[in-house]
Amino acid sequence: MKKKNLKIVKLKRKENYSYKRKILVSDLTLLMSIGIHNFEKIKKQEVKFNISIDVNPSLFPNKDNLNSIVNYETIIKIIARITKNKHYDLLETLAEDIFHELFKNYNIQKIKLKIQKTQIIKNTSSVGIEITKKRL
Repeated sequence: MKKKNLKIVKLKRKENYSYKRKILVSDLTLLMSIGIHNFEKIKKQEVKFNISIDVNPSLFPNKDNLNSIVNYETIIKIIARITKNKHYDLLETLAEDIFHELFKNYNIQKIKLKIQKTQIIKNTSSVGIEITKKRL
């Protein structure tokens, strides 16, 4: 019987990962002027925002450099600034303005935005829209 020469092969551990990073803002509630009815143009109403943002998966977070992430505080400030002083007739128009500002950050790849009026229609907790927009 012949002895076989066996080689010991060391397997390298594969350290490649697939990431899907999201920024989430839930139930951001702001008072703003929105709607097509005259009474909506006079009195601000409560509007709720929920947003899910897919970001560049190759971003590597660095605690010393906030530009290495998409900062949820910045997202909230942008939405608050957009809604502060302008009247919007339609939720859809408001959504497009939010998309326009947020997509200025090239690390944002996809945005799912839900906007709800919480006090406008009786017998409902809210009415609103949900739009998803993706960078091509």
